[in-house]
Amino acid sequence: MSSKVSGWSVAFVACAVVVATGLSGHAATAEPAPTQQQLADLIAEGLKDPAAKPIVGTGSACTSGSGAGSGNGSGDCLGGSGSSSGSSGGYASDTVGFGPHQTSGLAAFGYGLLNPEAAPAGANDWNCQPTERNPEPVVLLHGTWSNAYLNFAYMAQPLHDAGHCVFTLNYGQAGPLEGGGGGSVLPSVNATGYIEESAAQIAAFVDRVLAATGASKVNMVGHSQGGTVGRQYLKFNGGADKVQQMITLGATNHGTTLLGIAALGRAINNMGIDILGFQEIFIGHAGIQQTVGSDFINRLNAGGDTMPGVDYTVVGSRWDQVSTPYDQTFLKAGPGATVRNITLQDGCEQDLSDHITMAYSPRVLSIVLNALDPEQTPALACTFQPWLLSGV
Repeated sequence: MSSKVSGWSVAFVACAVVVATGLSGHAATAEPAPTQQQLADLIAEGLKDPAAKPIVGTGSACTSGSGAGSGNGSGDCLGGSGSSSGSSGGYASDTVGFGPHQTSGLAAFGYGLLNPEAAPAGANDWNCQPTERNPEPVVLLHGTWSNAYLNFAYMAQPLHDAGHCVFTLNYGQAGPLEGGGGGSVLPSVNATGYIEESAAQIAAFVDRVLAATGASKVNMVGHSQGGTVGRQYLKFNGGADKVQQMITLGATNHGTTLLGIAALGRAINNMGIDILGFQEIFIGHAGIQQTVGSDFINRLNAGGDTMPGVDYTVVGSRWDQVSTPYDQTFLKAGPGATVRNITLQDGCEQDLSDHITMAYSPRVLSIVLNALDPEQTPALACTFQPWLLSGV
């Protein structure tokens, strides 16, 4: 998810505080506040009142016939959103042209806003052939309310320079009528459609990459929803047989409480009040699917976090303000899989990169390069990176 949700988040917090104070008749600090993890655990327990029914499945036209969620057995593409708005119909698009390499996230945002279809420098050379040293092409997956250039304008070129064939796309494009939310009217806003549909789009893109390069597998690097939709592809779209490594950066792997806001919304939904459906009108299907306790998150992690034969590297930042609690991004290895969970600040407390700017952190880049080729990049970088302003 992207920090662009902060506007509705602040408003939602303000309303929640007012409502909570008004109902209780005294200050909310009278009792110790529950932690975010306690909220998540409470929601995960499910409904306590059998008469209470969460509002799920209203108004959606997303069905298994759309090709979304292949193999998940649900066919509804709702993810427990409680949606009362929008339908299916998202799509992906190829990049057009190339933007400059950037070390500044702010500069990349400005360029990506004006050039939403541009590929980051170093990506999408369809004549690139993998080498014996780097046999798997790298597929970069951007996050919610973002695009390929904005997310990877810093990372793609160094990956290419290290000898990797790098590919990326803009996925999950859905207008307001398809449930992409109000922000989807901006040309730079992608990854708002149902995540099941986005996974099907990524499946088709990976097949194109494999056909063009002659490779048998790819490696994936996903930021935020990019990591989550990548895991959806692995589990439900046959991706586990086509992916060697899955590297996630601040991914909403177990859902996000969004600093407690999403957890409160999920609890209210579970009482039968469709507050998340209302928010979905503004932020889109994918944003709601990534909230803690959603049907989508529960299905994604049912039976274990990993797929056999895939190596996972999972990066989380203590300063992440969107994917919270930050350690909910970490995975537990199941049979036939390996997992390396990395807290960005371990061994480098001066890197204060947050959710968005971790994609512009030299340390994160070195972690990705190390995962792909530890002999070529044996040591991790460590530089001071300010919160919110990394790479500026």
